[in-house]
Amino acid sequence: MHFDVITLFPEIFNAYLGESIMKRAVKEGLFTVNVHNLRDSTRDRHRTVDDTPYGGGPGMVIKADVVGEAINKIKSKGGSYLTIMLSPQGRPYSQETALRLSREDRDIILLCGRYEGFDERVVTGLVDEEISAGDFILTGGELPALMVMDSTVRLIPGVLGDEQSLEDESFAWGILDYPHYTRPSEWNGAGVPDVLLSGNHAAIGRWRRREALRKTLKIRPDLLRKAGLDDEDVEMILNIKEEA
Repeated sequence: MHFDVITLFPEIFNAYLGESIMKRAVKEGLFTVNVHNLRDSTRDRHRTVDDTPYGGGPGMVIKADVVGEAINKIKSKGGSYLTIMLSPQGRPYSQETALRLSREDRDIILLCGRYEGFDERVVTGLVDEEISAGDFILTGGELPALMVMDSTVRLIPGVLGDEQSLEDESFAWGILDYPHYTRPSEWNGAGVPDVLLSGNHAAIGRWRRREALRKTLKIRPDLLRKAGLDDEDVEMILNIKEEA
């Protein structure tokens, strides 16, 4: 899997990619990434990437010709590409999107915005899809781009090492994750649920499912509508509601 990132601040990516799981995945060749400074695609001595908006208004707009040059440089190497813009106007990012991207055969270009955003001709002529990190505004697209890379790369076989951890975590079931505990068994006046110390794996499995449903019902009940619940899940939810 390969990413090309276009940004005004490449050092943000160099720092993150040089640590932890991402660093190891790159070292082991599980994915590759090139980070491109958008200013390298300018043609004036001031390396200008933005200009004032037509029609007036506050802020500056990133120029379509500069972005086009950056994308063309990448695509001139050959191959096929999926170009993604990180934008508040995009579709909300999700685990389903991360899974889809992890199976993508094309190289992925991630385009990070700044200022008031991009000339609309970038959106209509150069981008395949827009992705939003959520319903809030950031100063740039670098953090969302890192989120996309991290959440996608960790789904590549071999990146995490323990594939079971992918199956057990939040959203893998379509609901939130169950509570986790480790040593010490007593801390700050709080203990560990007895079932987790019982060695009864069937009982532990039921407890984890029930607690995952309990947490989802409390925090993200919207997820339950599309989680594909079975009859046992429905019964658990009814019992949880009766306990409240």
